[in-house]
Amino acid sequence: MNWASTLRPPQRRGHLGSSNKVTETYAAGLLRGMLEIPSPSYQERGLADYLVEEMRELGFQAHIDGVGNVIGVIERGDGPTVMLLGHTDTVSGQIPVRSEDGRLYGRGAVDAKGPLATMICAAAGAVDFPGRIVVIGVVEEETPRSRGAMAIRATHARPDALIIGEPSGWSSVVLGYKGKLDLRYTVKCAATHPSNPVPKASELAVACWDTLVDLLGPDASHGVFDQPGATLVQINGDLTSATADLSIRIPPGFDVDGLLGNLRERLPAGTVEVLNSVAACRVGRADPVVRALVSGIRRLHAQPRLAVKTATSDMNTLAEVWDIPMATYGPGDSTLDHADDEHIVLSDYMRGIDVLTIAITELAHLPARSDDDPAAEAPVRIRSLR
Repeated sequence: MNWASTLRPPQRRGHLGSSNKVTETYAAGLLRGMLEIPSPSYQERGLADYLVEEMRELGFQAHIDGVGNVIGVIERGDGPTVMLLGHTDTVSGQIPVRSEDGRLYGRGAVDAKGPLATMICAAAGAVDFPGRIVVIGVVEEETPRSRGAMAIRATHARPDALIIGEPSGWSSVVLGYKGKLDLRYTVKCAATHPSNPVPKASELAVACWDTLVDLLGPDASHGVFDQPGATLVQINGDLTSATADLSIRIPPGFDVDGLLGNLRERLPAGTVEVLNSVAACRVGRADPVVRALVSGIRRLHAQPRLAVKTATSDMNTLAEVWDIPMATYGPGDSTLDHADDEHIVLSDYMRGIDVLTIAITELAHLPARSDDDPAAEAPVRIRSLR
């Protein structure tokens, strides 16, 4: 069966198709081509080469930078610079690429090749935008240190607005993410008989985890945005040596130094090393990027939903150094991230392109309306998601 036949009959919405090359058939084909190229973290080059070729065909100036990020630029005037940043890598594990009942299956369909393809198509289709659009597919987002995004923030000038490409659902906008603190506890003890009542290394590693849980308090939870949540990622050890890897998702304003000081003070032995730390981030509903995306969703006759997430994304990494309008958007059901049946509904993907195209065009009018504009407070529900 021809995969394109699974699309619903073409229905003109928003700006999809405003560029001669960005048709529904092209958009679906671009994403399918991306899914057919495996790109687990550290192995993104094949996809990068494919995207450079496709972006050039769409009119981008495109290249691959020194760390492997794909960068495409469209210059359409002296207006603002809008950066659209997604990621090219996926978790490991392949899913046969196929179309079935209007869904496109494949590793990365949701996280996050779908959102990145949406950005490429929207940028190419936003022909009325009078400024500079930069579309970037970064490497290694699925790894602890997000090397691709770190390189972008170190080498690129701060844009006027930023949209991060992650699955929010085509009618939702993500306002923020919890931060993350990764720790490693290491302890060594003198050899002794198992019946000796002195603490053993393996017992001390378990006690470290218990101490962390106690310090975070009874309200700690991964399901609540405003509370920290801890995970015992890995523990290894015996009587004489042990290690424990701990990960804490942290809300805005969390006192990282205070937690580390209290944890180290309460441990009778061993050392605590910080492997990685990234702050939480959150913007308000009056943020110009949020407003632009909400406008795009409403133009497609849907009620926008605003969400915060308890995971972490490249939005955290860039918000640490860029105090600019930003939000996260992308079609796809985030509950399918990393799932064995990862897929995207093609009609939602097309709507996502329309929404983002409209949003880009609206960002031509930066700065946005003032915070006391009553339109900024149109009713939207904020929810917390994983």
